[in-house]
Amino acid sequence: MTKKQFASSARDKPRAKSEKHIPDREIDFSDVPESTNAELAKATRVGRPKTGQAKQLIAFRIDPALLAKLRKLAAKKGRPYQTLLHEILESAVKRAA
Repeated sequence: MTKKQFASSARDKPRAKSEKHIPDREIDFSDVPESTNAELAKATRVGRPKTGQAKQLIAFRIDPALLAKLRKLAAKKGRPYQTLLHEILESAVKRAA
């Protein structure tokens, strides 16, 4: 039986052989200093910006060779492959309408 492949590239990457998973409850945070109010006031949100135009998350199956070509084309154009795929689909829908 083959190992299940996940859609997320982060899950798909193999872990280093020397890396050992440690549950959060076993991590020793005693040497980490407490954050000051000034540090907390300067903290900024990390992650996707809130644009007010959130996209719908979907999942669909795509041939691995086609996905590789899309990623290569996106890298050549200097943009994320999902953004390029969105643009391609959007233009195809406009042409078909």
